[in-house]
Amino acid sequence: MPTEIPPQSQDRQPGVEGKMIPPAEHIRDNYRGSGKLEGKVALISGADSGIGRSVALHFAREGADVAFLYLEETEDAQQTVSLIEKEGRKALAIAGDIKSSKFCNDVVAQTVKTFGRLDILVNNAGVQYVNKDSSTITDEEWQIHIDTNINGYFYLTRAALPHLKAGSAIVNTSSVNGYRGTNGLLAYSTTKAAEMGFTRALALELAPKKIRVNAVAPGPVWTPLQPASWGPVDPQAVADLTKSVPMKRCADPSELGPAYVYLASEDASFVTGQTIHVNGGSIING
Repeated sequence: MPTEIPPQSQDRQPGVEGKMIPPAEHIRDNYRGSGKLEGKVALISGADSGIGRSVALHFAREGADVAFLYLEETEDAQQTVSLIEKEGRKALAIAGDIKSSKFCNDVVAQTVKTFGRLDILVNNAGVQYVNKDSSTITDEEWQIHIDTNINGYFYLTRAALPHLKAGSAIVNTSSVNGYRGTNGLLAYSTTKAAEMGFTRALALELAPKKIRVNAVAPGPVWTPLQPASWGPVDPQAVADLTKSVPMKRCADPSELGPAYVYLASEDASFVTGQTIHVNGGSIING
């Protein structure tokens, strides 16, 4: 990942891959799958681009078939489908909004009907609206964070649970912002902190059933959401994303995918209720 990103903006979340400068890398050419997820079926929310696409491609290279959800970025979604199929695995792309519990119920049912099973759930889709004056956050702006980043995770998980057997895994995408907070991201940081409580409580509930629940908490990652959230407020803020990172750069999505593979695979068979911090050097205790 280059250390410098030029100022830029996109006008709609979650953003579009093709408009990013520089383009993001989702899986490294030298990443070699070893069958860690052979025969598994994964459902991933928000995998048309960014971290979700990286997770989908890493899972496919490890042998899993992948169903994924996207909002309305059809071109990005079709590219993800093509990339999964290039790995020799089956893909199912479903458009819709995880704010709807009915949609979440329907997509889980469609995934199980298509593939015959469900082994891995990745809650990844999210929104991030920047507002540096909390007195001006509208009810609508606050609620869309709650409905997407918290309710969406719950709705999809609730729908998936009856289909998850012993040995299954749930991986939630959290954020460094859920631990340390970020000026301008009050609503987002609040929901990301809530996701950690969700992860830990659910892990305790499902441990007797041998279903593991963990999270990945990224720092700044070069995804379309960055120019689509920070850019409309200040395009220079996109270029400044690297300033808070000890390694002085954003992560490429390709640097996140392997953490999800680990948590979804038997390599992490004794790991539950935990968080992997992939953030370029920020020290997080908690």
